[in-house]
Amino acid sequence: MTETPQITDSHCHLDFPDFEGQLDTIIANAAQAGVTRMVTICTRLRQEPTVRAIAEAYAPVFYAAGTHPMSAAQEPMATVDQLTALAQHPKFVGIGETGLDYHYTADSAQIQKDSLRIHIAAARDTGLPLIIHARAADDDMARILTEEYRNGAYSCVMHCFSSSADLARAALDLGFYLSMSGIAAFPKSQDLRDIFAAAPMDRILVETDAPYLAPPPYRGKRNEPAYTAHTARKGAEVFGLDYDDFAARTQANFDRLFHKAAQFRAAA
Repeated sequence: MTETPQITDSHCHLDFPDFEGQLDTIIANAAQAGVTRMVTICTRLRQEPTVRAIAEAYAPVFYAAGTHPMSAAQEPMATVDQLTALAQHPKFVGIGETGLDYHYTADSAQIQKDSLRIHIAAARDTGLPLIIHARAADDDMARILTEEYRNGAYSCVMHCFSSSADLARAALDLGFYLSMSGIAAFPKSQDLRDIFAAAPMDRILVETDAPYLAPPPYRGKRNEPAYTAHTARKGAEVFGLDYDDFAARTQANFDRLFHKAAQFRAAA
C-alpha cells in the first residue's frame, strides 16, 4: 500500500464555532488525507488562550496569533512586547494574521496600517514569519512591506493569496512566500493560477483558511484541514509536478519558513 504524501495546512481557524465539539474528528480526517500538521490562527488576541489550548491538546496543531485587520478598529492595539511574550510558547510559530483589508473596512485604514507595522516589528524581533491578509489594498500593502523590510529583514507569507500579480511580485522580491488556498482551485481562477505558476516553487505553501473557501468538490460547504489535499492536487497541476513531488516541496517550504514548527517536530 502506497503511503499518502504528507502535507501541511499552513492556515486554518480551528477555534471557530464551525468546529465546536468536532476537533477529534477533524484532526483524524486530516491525518487520513495526509495533512499531518496544521497552523490554527488566532485573529483576536483576547482569544489566544483558546487557540493555544487547541495546539496544546493536539500534537499536529501549531498556532499563531495577531489582530486581523478587519477587527483592528474594535480590538485593543497589540504591542510588540505582547506579541513577543506570546511567542515564547513552544507551539507558537507565527505572527498574525495581520494585514490590510479595504474591501469592507476601508474606514479603519490608518488603524490597520498602525497595527500591521506593530506586527511586522514583532516578526522581526522574534524571527517568526509574519502572516499577511491582504484584500483591496495592494498598493499600501506592497509599500508598507517594502518600507519595513528596508528597516530590517523579516520573513512573511501572503496567506490565501488572491491579489494582483504586482503584489505577488513585490512579495516574492522580498523573499516572501505565497500560500495557495481553495480559491486557486475554483474553475474561474485561471488568472490566479497563472500568478502562482510564475512564482518560484520554493516559495509556495498550501492552506485551507478553514472553515472558509472550501475547494472543489466541497465548494460552498464548510472547509476543513483535510481538504488541503484537494488544493494541493490542483497546485501540482499548476506547477506540472506529480502530487508526491509537489507535496514534498511544499513541506520543505513550510519547514523553511515555519522553522519553529519544523524544529518542534524534529525534537518530538
